[in-house]
Amino acid sequence: MRALALPRRDVLLVAAGSLLLVLAYPPFHLFVPSFVCLVPAVWLIVGGEADPRPLKRLLVQGFWFGLLSNGLVLYWMVVALWHFTPLSALGYAATIAILALWSAGLFAAAGWVRRRTGLGLLVIFPMLWTAVEWGVGHQGDIRFPWLGLGTSLTRFPVVVQIADLVGARGVTFLLALANTALALAWLARRERARAVRLAGGVLVGLALALVYGAARVRTLALKPIGQVAVIQPNVGFDEKWRADKDSLVSELLRLSTDVIRETEPRLAIWPEAAVPGYFLNHPDWESRIQAHAAETGVPLVVGALDARERPGGWDYYNAAFVYHADGRRAPEPPYRKNYLVPIVERVPFVNPRWFDQLQWFGGAAPGEPGPVYRLPLGAFGILICYESAFEDLPRRYRRLGADFLVNVTNDAWYGRTSAAYQHPAHLVMRAIETRMGIARAANDGVSEFVDPLGREHLRTGKEVQTTEAGEVFTTDARTVYVVLGDWVGWLSLVGTLALVGAAWWRKP
Repeated sequence: MRALALPRRDVLLVAAGSLLLVLAYPPFHLFVPSFVCLVPAVWLIVGGEADPRPLKRLLVQGFWFGLLSNGLVLYWMVVALWHFTPLSALGYAATIAILALWSAGLFAAAGWVRRRTGLGLLVIFPMLWTAVEWGVGHQGDIRFPWLGLGTSLTRFPVVVQIADLVGARGVTFLLALANTALALAWLARRERARAVRLAGGVLVGLALALVYGAARVRTLALKPIGQVAVIQPNVGFDEKWRADKDSLVSELLRLSTDVIRETEPRLAIWPEAAVPGYFLNHPDWESRIQAHAAETGVPLVVGALDARERPGGWDYYNAAFVYHADGRRAPEPPYRKNYLVPIVERVPFVNPRWFDQLQWFGGAAPGEPGPVYRLPLGAFGILICYESAFEDLPRRYRRLGADFLVNVTNDAWYGRTSAAYQHPAHLVMRAIETRMGIARAANDGVSEFVDPLGREHLRTGKEVQTTEAGEVFTTDARTVYVVLGDWVGWLSLVGTLALVGAAWWRKP
């Protein structure tokens, strides 16, 4: 362990940065920490370069910074995965270890590029931080784009209206830039003019973001689509699979009938895996659901499991079914979840067919890109569970003509940990990026509505049975982000490769 030892000053900076990141994200979700949470990281890199063995020092600094910060922010993984396996601690340890290795590489690369090229950290660090965030979200079966730095500001949507131009990754880049500038301003405090320029640049940037945000709030025309009802049955994780399943379906039908009678919505949404089984095994459940849609005259989105036969076995899916007001299934196929939760839904790098006998653990198959469903209410795309963290799906739906998004999720396995509040924060970014409204139905909360300005409405509590009906909005806006996609992420990746290339070819 001596190889991973750090001086006391570094330990304090790692702890400070990790604590500030925790405060920046939900459930605390404070404003100021977003702008200073990476200041300790920049100071660590500057200090590490003075070491006689800078590469080793930076690798160790980055490893501990990534391990502790992600360990604290993602502590809930142990609780969540415990429902599936007592080995949950191993899954948690593997996740934060992978993220720690990314962080170690970032610190080492930043110091190495700076030494070799002479460029300042104001250029290097924001680009590398954003490129690493991009990499974490694109690492195959273990991609995990949970809580990018930009997402820390979603409690203050007026500040992040610029996401319709630059996306969540662009907000991350600008926050990393602000953190770096403030860190360098403090180090340059004896050079008053330089310190003022750096700190003043952050204030000017924040002011510009606020001006743009206020202008978008004032000028963006929101178009009401109609009332949508979300059903929150509050079925415990174990209860869902052990209770009388017929009674669970009956309770969902009762809740749905009551809210439709009281609010007359134009669409009702049941959460992820609300139906505790496969329609192939329980055709009577689907018959009752179809009859319910026909009797009430209200279309339904129903979270359920799905299976398709293939030569030699079956493929199992986490899915959502859409029923028209006459009870018929939508002509489009059910939406089958694209991005699967590592370990829980799919064991990384392992053929899911090895898990055929388990059906719902470890062996789920990824679905095809989802269709846009078209109802008299409007056109919409579906996101299941943590697909809300992926920016490409909503963008695709918008390009295909969607007016709004439906997010179905089952957050019961998070319990009352911070994950239940971190999870919906992603939807604020998705709404602003695409300028679409969102209706979210969660099994035990948080259910909510998000308008195209990223403002959350009718947010429910955790672990309560309830229903809500709210107005869903859309816009006619076709944002820069929808047209260009994650251009900041790609440019940061290209820029990082260019920096590394320049450092490699430069003579020592």
